Amino acid sequence: MGVQGLTGFVEERGVFFTELRVRDTKLVIDGSSLYHRLCFAPDADFRRGGDYGAFAAAVRDFFGALRACGVAPFVVLDGGRGAEDRKLPTLRGRAAEQLRAAHGLSRGAGGCLVPLLTREAFVQALGRLGVPFVQCFAEADREIAGLANRWGCPVLSLDSDFFVFDLAGGYCPLSHFQWQSVRGAAGPQGCYVPARCFSADRFCGHFGRLSKALLPLFAVMNGNDYIGLEALEAFFSKVRLPRGCAAGRGGKHLRLQGLLKWLAQFAEPGEAVDNVLKYLKKHQREEIRELLCTSMEDYAPSEVNLEDFFENGSYECEAARKADVPQWVLDALAKGKLAPFVINALILRSTFLRVQVENMQRPSAHSTALPIRQVIYGLLLRVSHSTEDASPSKQTTELPTVCEFDRCQKTLKKTFVQAASLPPDFCDDRFPLDKLMEVPVSCRQMLLLETLGVKMSFLEPIPSHLQLPIAVTCYWIRCSEPKVKLNQLKALLLMIISGELQRITDDPDPTVLPAEDDNIAYNELLKWKEKKLENNDFDLDAAHSFCQWQCCLQMGLYLNQLLGTPLSEPDLSSRLYTGTLVHRLYQELKSAPSVENLFILSPKMAQLYLVLLNTVES
Repeated sequence: MGVQGLTGFVEERGVFFTELRVRDTKLVIDGSSLYHRLCFAPDADFRRGGDYGAFAAAVRDFFGALRACGVAPFVVLDGGRGAEDRKLPTLRGRAAEQLRAAHGLSRGAGGCLVPLLTREAFVQALGRLGVPFVQCFAEADREIAGLANRWGCPVLSLDSDFFVFDLAGGYCPLSHFQWQSVRGAAGPQGCYVPARCFSADRFCGHFGRLSKALLPLFAVMNGNDYIGLEALEAFFSKVRLPRGCAAGRGGKHLRLQGLLKWLAQFAEPGEAVDNVLKYLKKHQREEIRELLCTSMEDYAPSEVNLEDFFENGSYECEAARKADVPQWVLDALAKGKLAPFVINALILRSTFLRVQVENMQRPSAHSTALPIRQVIYGLLLRVSHSTEDASPSKQTTELPTVCEFDRCQKTLKKTFVQAASLPPDFCDDRFPLDKLMEVPVSCRQMLLLETLGVKMSFLEPIPSHLQLPIAVTCYWIRCSEPKVKLNQLKALLLMIISGELQRITDDPDPTVLPAEDDNIAYNELLKWKEKKLENNDFDLDAAHSFCQWQCCLQMGLYLNQLLGTPLSEPDLSSRLYTGTLVHRLYQELKSAPSVENLFILSPKMAQLYLVLLNTVES
């Protein structure tokens, strides 16, 4: 969520913060805020699709700094949009903003855009580091507040809603959390992270006798992700707020300040709401009362007990139960083994497909992965074949549809997509969604491979952790429009080999003796990377093709997860995809084909490259 203009207002007047030394404490972290913050590093390249290895290294360094200060982190991530889908207008607005940013980046302008698989890379990095985390059923804010209050510890986020929650341990904005400047202290206390903590008491004291209980009403009236100001324009046009309410320059903060001072005259929210309603027409009053009261509940800490989840792994959620979400789906969602995309498709029959830096004159890069998504929708929404009152013809023709929000040229468009018809094993009424894991694993693997158009016998020579990316690559070669160029394929495979070489060098298997030639090849790779590029032009058509590959990999990952991972899950955090590298390899292959021999000094890596190339070409 977020309260319009509040972060700027609070930051402008630094008096609402206290200095804090964060050490030897639990810390509840808003995962979505954190991965956005780490992803937007000053030297990040947003045009070439993301460097997930560098991002994972930043995640590792962040949690390393916390560990050095004795801080026990608990990460809480947003889940789906929630059964009521109240944020839909806000999400559509954000998707349109991201589309504008992507278009600007594609034309050489500056800007930031979260790479497509950042969230997946973040979840995998947390798993590798052993950082406790949970993915909520819907928006995480209330559950974050509830957990932090249960433990009396601070919340770390970049969401202005946490200025409004009543938090026992306070709110530390990530913008003031200096984890890269850990300091030592004299004496036994050890090192700490310098931070600043927002003081709600100071904030309220600044506006006379403003009660903390009125802050949720202030947030709702000022406008947040759930409620727009339109409903209350009549109030703002008639009321005389203290110290004026000028429009134009600075007007937003003047209104915000005036509203806080106006609210300070009331003892509790009910009295304030009654006074707001006096300014509205009689026939509007009850509807607006209900809207205000419902929206204020968004700032009450949640009843979901996340402490239970972190202690024994059980995630209980009344909203999910009401939405008839199968227990295994909810458990997998909470453990990060299913994506929010899946829960949105299941409950809302609606999904957002995130835009990348692609060629806006062409169809969306996501269109290549449409058949994979249709199989996901088929598994989630399949209609029972034993419906007695439906005629046989109806059963076979009426497949469920899902509303997809995706790019069409430079605008956001919604399209209704029909779910795929599934093979007989998956249409058996003994195996509805809540019993999907009872379908034999061989059948689940077969569905995954048939969707990607690959036979298991082709994948057998390939290391298990690369089987899914290579199956996806075969699919990409077959389904992409325009067709993938040979040098694009070679660049992609060389990038995968580079990630493998880096993985076995940086994180060697203790049961296998390190090969000296791997180290030599790795040093040669580092020297090659340091060489100045002859041509660093941005090729938009190549970018579009690599975007299509990421879309296919994303949906391949989601389908594999939904089927209980019949293929090993590839590790994005170990440099499976490095956008700057794949673009550079592609440019160099065009002018110097000898770059294909980059790994010739490591017979094992050179052989693996040939195996991957032969598999895909066959």
